Amino acid sequence: MLSSINSRAIVPVACAVTGFVIACCVLLFTFVKDDLIRGEVQHAADLADTVIKSTRYAMLHDDRETLSNIISSIGDQNQVEHVRIFNKKGLIMFSREQGELDKFIDKSAAGCNECHAEAMPKSSLGTMAQARQFNNKEGKDVLAITAPIYNEPECSNAACHFHTSEQSLLGTLDIGVSQDPLKETLGQLQNRMIVFSGMILILTVGAVCALLYRQVFLPIKQLADFTEIPVNGRLDEDFPDVSGDIARLAKSFQEMTNRVQELETQVSSKGDEAS
Repeated sequence: MLSSINSRAIVPVACAVTGFVIACCVLLFTFVKDDLIRGEVQHAADLADTVIKSTRYAMLHDDRETLSNIISSIGDQNQVEHVRIFNKKGLIMFSREQGELDKFIDKSAAGCNECHAEAMPKSSLGTMAQARQFNNKEGKDVLAITAPIYNEPECSNAACHFHTSEQSLLGTLDIGVSQDPLKETLGQLQNRMIVFSGMILILTVGAVCALLYRQVFLPIKQLADFTEIPVNGRLDEDFPDVSGDIARLAKSFQEMTNRVQELETQVSSKGDEAS
């Protein structure tokens, strides 16, 4: 009977604690994952901004050779999967991949449809809206940023430029970085969270089981042993060392046993007198 009580008490508690710990760890992992992804997007956005600033001088002087060399050098950096600049019409003007040059991009593709979803294209987007994730031709996970190149006063006033000051957007920089480092970090984080969850789960369930045994199961066992003692007299010497409701229950059982014993004695005495 006691083992049945133990299982009925421990199993629900263990399941509840397990579910709570797993839910907390999943939520924590989700929050950390979102923060890491946002940080990666911000890093890509900062990289795109750095590229635009690095090419600014070459653009002002319409130095296409220098601009092409800069794009190629950036594209050769570790973790950079692609980098290209296309004009307002979607014609790729500069790219690390020479086969992309003088080709039009698909404006309905990811990275373009955010601006071109409406009849009047948007001239600016938030950092998260500029980002997109996809698998490239090699099957690698890529995080790409499309950053607009605005027509600054230095551009429209330059002698070599034909852009008017009313033209706010000159083109777009599209740069993609590999997500392999992020995936590796998330994998390590997931493994550590699993180990951490297991440790917390073992400690929590163990502590709850120890508390239940000390406060519930052990007093019940003592009470069960107390009720199995043969009634050969008063049970004062065998009263279990318990407290609370278990003590009151044991006391009631003792009083009942004593009362039954007294009644048996009275009945036995009357029987002897009658005989």
